[in-house]
Amino acid sequence: MNRGLLTQRRFAPLFWVQALGACNDNLLRNTLLLMLTFVAVPRHGWDLGLAINLAAGLFILPFLLLSAWGGELADRLDKRRLVRLLKLAECILMALAAVAIWYQSLAALFVLLVLAGTQSALFGAVKFAILPHHLPSYELGRGNAWIHVGTFAAILAGALLAGVLAALPAPWSRPSLMAALVGIALLGAGASLALPPTSRTPAAADPAGEGGRPRFRPLTSLIEVLRGARREPVLWPAIQAISVFWFLGACFLTQLPAWAHQVAGGEAAMLSLLLAAFAGGVGAGALACAKLSAGRLEFGLVPLGALIIGAASLLLAGMDSATAGGQPLARLLEAPAAWRMLAGFALVGVGGGIYIVPLYTLLQLGSHEARRGQIIASNNIVNALLMVVAAGYGWLMLSGLGLDLQSFVASLGGIALAAGVAMIVRHPRPVLRLLVFALVALIYRLRLRGRHHVPARGPALVVCNHVSFMDALVIGGACPRPLRFLMDRPIYESPWLNWLFRLVGAIPVDSERSDPGGLRRTLDQVSQALRHGEVVMLFPEGRLTRDGEVQAFRRGLDLILARNPVPVVPAGLAGLWGSWTSNHNGPALSRLPRRFQARVALVFGEPVPAAEASRDSLADRVTALKAEADAWITPGTQAASRGAAE
Repeated sequence: MNRGLLTQRRFAPLFWVQALGACNDNLLRNTLLLMLTFVAVPRHGWDLGLAINLAAGLFILPFLLLSAWGGELADRLDKRRLVRLLKLAECILMALAAVAIWYQSLAALFVLLVLAGTQSALFGAVKFAILPHHLPSYELGRGNAWIHVGTFAAILAGALLAGVLAALPAPWSRPSLMAALVGIALLGAGASLALPPTSRTPAAADPAGEGGRPRFRPLTSLIEVLRGARREPVLWPAIQAISVFWFLGACFLTQLPAWAHQVAGGEAAMLSLLLAAFAGGVGAGALACAKLSAGRLEFGLVPLGALIIGAASLLLAGMDSATAGGQPLARLLEAPAAWRMLAGFALVGVGGGIYIVPLYTLLQLGSHEARRGQIIASNNIVNALLMVVAAGYGWLMLSGLGLDLQSFVASLGGIALAAGVAMIVRHPRPVLRLLVFALVALIYRLRLRGRHHVPARGPALVVCNHVSFMDALVIGGACPRPLRFLMDRPIYESPWLNWLFRLVGAIPVDSERSDPGGLRRTLDQVSQALRHGEVVMLFPEGRLTRDGEVQAFRRGLDLILARNPVPVVPAGLAGLWGSWTSNHNGPALSRLPRRFQARVALVFGEPVPAAEASRDSLADRVTALKAEADAWITPGTQAASRGAAE
C-alpha cells in the first residue's frame, strides 16, 4: 500500500488509458490544424480562422449531444468492457485517420475529428465513474490529481508531437504522423486490457428496470441527465464550479498563441514554453492539492485555487507588450519579463490544479453508483457549453470591444477572484477547516491512522477521549469530513469566540441542572445534523480528563444513539496530556506553552454499528485506541502518564 498509485494495477492502467487517449486526441487535432494552415489555405484558398473554428466546433459538438448517452452507458454496462470497446474504436479511427493523412484528405479528417470527439465524449463519463471502483474514498483525491496531471501532460505532448513530426522532411513527415496515431492508440488499447474488473451492483447495472440495455436517444438523454443533475443540491453547484475552470482554461489556451506573439514577442518555441508552464502548473497544483488534502475532501482548497488564478492573471495583465514579434527564444529568456510571464502562467495552472481536484472528487463521492456516470456526463455537457461561451467571450472582448490581451486576461482574473470570494462568503466552513488544519500542522507533529474508517458519505458519530482544549482543532483538522462539535454552552457563548462557533456549526450543550429543557434542544440539533447526512463529533466524557486517562462516558451518547441509530467511529488521541491546554499540573490554560511541534497521534477505529454501540463498549474501544496512539508516539514507554510536554 506504500507504493505509488502509478505502480499499482488498480490505477496505473486507467492512468495510461486516459493519458494516451488525450495525447492522441490532441495529436489528431493539431495535425488537422497544421494541414489546414499549410495545405488548405495555400492550395484551396480557405479562410484559416473559419476553418480552425469549424474544427474546434466539430470536435466539441459530440460532447454536447452524446455525453448524456455516454453517462447512461457507463451506468448500465460493465465499465471495464466499455473502456475496452472505446479503445478498440479509437484504434479503428486512428487507422482511418492515418489513411486520410496519407492522401491529405481534409474532408475525411473533418469527419474523423467528429468521430474522435464522439469517442472522447463517451469515454469522458466512464473514465471518472470507474475510478471509485478501484480506489477507496481517501485515495480519490490523489487519483484525480494524477488523472489531471496525465491529461494536461498529454495535451502538451500531443501539441508538441504534431509540430515536431510535421516539421520532419517530406518523405518522413506523413508516415511518422500515421505511425504515431496508430501506435499511441494501440498502446492505449493494450493498457485497457490490464484494467482490473469492476463490481456492478444490480442498481448500477439496471437503474431504470429496463434490463440494463441503454437506448440511443441523445436529445432525451441530454434533457433527463441535466434535469437530474439540477436536482442535486450539492453536486449541481460543483458542476457549475468545474465549468468555471474549463471556461477560464479555454480562454487562456485559445489566446495563448496570440499572447506568445503579441505580448511575449516570440514564435512557436515561446508558445510551446508557455503551454508547458501552464500544463506543468496544473499538474503541480493537482499534486499539491492531493498532498494538502491528505486523504480528506478539502473544499477549502477550491476558493484558494480560484484566488491564485485571479492573482496570477492580474500579474500577467500588468505586463507590457513586446516591441517586436518573432524574436528567438534564447533572446527572450535573457529578459526577466519572460521569466515573470512563465511564472505567471505556471501560477495560473497551479491555481487551476488546486481548484479542480476536490470538485471532481466530490462528484465521485457525492453521486450514487447507479447514476454516477450520468452525473459526470452532465458535468461534461455543462463544461462543453462553457467552453463554447468562452469562445464567444473572447470574440466579444477582443474583437467586439477591441480590448488588448492584457485587459482580456485581467477580466479573467476578475472572474476568478469573484468566484473565490463568493465561495468563501457562501461556504466559510471549509476555508476555516483548512486554516485549522494548517494551524494544527504548524503547532504539532501530527501522526494519523485509520481516517478511512470515517464513512465517506452519510451520517455518523465520532467519539474520542478529551485531553485538552486543542482536541477539537486537532480532530477537526485531521478528520476526512467536516465535523459538527458539541460543546458546553458557557464556552459556546464566549463573547470573543461565539461568532466563530456559530460559523463552524458547533452545537451548544446545556446542563440539565441549569436548564432542564436544554438537553432536549441539544438532542434535537444533533438529530437534525445527522438527518442531513453530517458527521457529529462529541467527547462522551463531558469534560477534560484530570489524570490523562479515559474517564467514564456519560449517558448522553446512549440518548443520541437511541434517537439516531447511526454508525459510531471511535478515536483515540495521545500526546496532548501535559500541554498547557490540558489539566496536567493545574487547570488548563493556567500557564504558558513551553514548546511547539509536540508529537501528537490520532487513531480512528473501525465504525461500530448502532445496534452494537453503547457507552461502555465504546469507552473500551476508545481506551484501546488511545493506548495504540500512546505507543505510536512514544514506543516502549508509558506515554499516557508522562505525555508530551509543550
